Amino acid sequence: MHRRLFTIAAVIAILAGGSAKSFPANQDDRGQLLKVREAVWRSWFANDASTLRELVPPETIVISSGEPQWKHQSEVLQSAVDFQAQGGRLIRLEFPRTEIQRFGDVAILYSQYIVETEMKGKRSVSAGRATEVFVLHDGQWTNPGWHTDAEK
Repeated sequence: MHRRLFTIAAVIAILAGGSAKSFPANQDDRGQLLKVREAVWRSWFANDASTLRELVPPETIVISSGEPQWKHQSEVLQSAVDFQAQGGRLIRLEFPRTEIQRFGDVAILYSQYIVETEMKGKRSVSAGRATEVFVLHDGQWTNPGWHTDAEK
């Protein structure tokens, strides 16, 4: 609990601090961040718990459109299990637009997404926006928080 509060406070301090300067991610950062973001999403759909535990730390906070409860790592892992148990399968994952801000070891990705899944033989497409927080820790980007909404 204390670690979660510390992480949230650190991110807020970085974002709110007068000395915190946003700068665009360089090409190497951008490539790494997009690769990790893709890995997080695909790992969830594939129920790859090992990769999710590596990239989505315990202090993660997730806010999703239409869901009254916020999620943490354990609920993210469980929702991936549930998706697979119900026969869910990822058909298509696209990010037509992504912008990145970098604040030291913190990067924020603002994206549009399109996801096509199949559940019990029925395909569905959802689209929306995502705001994702990434933190560079020991040379590895992790994804300790995100907020998604669905387009109407």
